[in-house]
Amino acid sequence: MEEIYERLNEVFRDFFDDDEIELTPETTAEDIEDWDSLNHITLMSAVEEEFGVRFTMGQVSGMKNVGEMAEIIAKNS
Repeated sequence: MEEIYERLNEVFRDFFDDDEIELTPETTAEDIEDWDSLNHITLMSAVEEEFGVRFTMGQVSGMKNVGEMAEIIAKNS
C-alpha cells in the first residue's frame, strides 16, 4: 500500500503541478484546491494510466477519498 501512495502522490503532484501535495487515506477533493468535477475525470485517467487499471463509472463517482482509490488500485493491479 505504501508504494501505491508514493505513486499516487507523484500523479497528483504532476497533475496539479503542486509539489506540496501529501496524500493520506482521508484526502478528498475538498483538500486540493483545483480538484473539481471536471479535473476528476482527467485525474482518474492519469491514475489509470500510471497503475494500468480501469475504474468503472460507479467507482469513479463513488470514491469518497484517496483511501478508497488506493484500495481499488490494490485489488485490481
